[in-house]
Amino acid sequence: MPIKTLRITTADGRADAFATFPDGGGRYPAVLMYPDAFGIRPVLREMAGHLAGYGYYVLVPNIFYRHGETPVVELPDHIGDEHRPALFARLMPMIEAHTAERALSDADAYLHFLRAQPEADGGPVAVTGYCFGGLLATRTAVAHPDQVAALAAFHAPVGADGPDSLAKLTAGTHFGHAEGDLTPETLRDLNRALDASGADYTSEIYPGTVHGFTMSDTEAFDAAALQLHWDRLLPLLDRTLTGNRGAGAGD
Repeated sequence: MPIKTLRITTADGRADAFATFPDGGGRYPAVLMYPDAFGIRPVLREMAGHLAGYGYYVLVPNIFYRHGETPVVELPDHIGDEHRPALFARLMPMIEAHTAERALSDADAYLHFLRAQPEADGGPVAVTGYCFGGLLATRTAVAHPDQVAALAAFHAPVGADGPDSLAKLTAGTHFGHAEGDLTPETLRDLNRALDASGADYTSEIYPGTVHGFTMSDTEAFDAAALQLHWDRLLPLLDRTLTGNRGAGAGD
């Protein structure tokens, strides 16, 4: 799968990023994939490549580019629980500085960039994200109903902006929650807000999971939950971006 290293012009500078897509020419539906707070690293490249194998142009930006190029924070090969306090001591100021206004400004730039890429088909896009990146994906979808056809977020604080923030959501949506992140009561409140939006959605707790379950380089990883994530994400993209074209190249 080809991988391009990119620089995307934003209102505040240039965001480093990478894109991956099928090898063989053609133009493909685009997916904007927001990483978790640990950022671009081998596991994100692997996941983006896996998704691209199903026939998508996948763009992954460095969401903290204002603080430096990838890697913004040096990471161990495996992020154990013993590493988290020190890592989050460095990451939390970046997360707090990444306001909704900055997130939406960056989203404008990323979507504009996608429309101009020769390997992308120029049609509606999907946004997906993990942990903090799932909140960014949700904000992007709500702000761009004319461009975003699908939204997926995993172990993400998708309700952090309050239930009213989802009122204008129109994209086909899947939220996959970690069991350790929210209670059944909180899930019911979130799903009521989704009901009120009128969006076509699924929103569920993945059994037995903790925050970060998709990331194979962390202690939170759950292989069965990662597979469930693909089982939910791929049909959503197939339905919303490709008109139910059938299984993709990754099968």
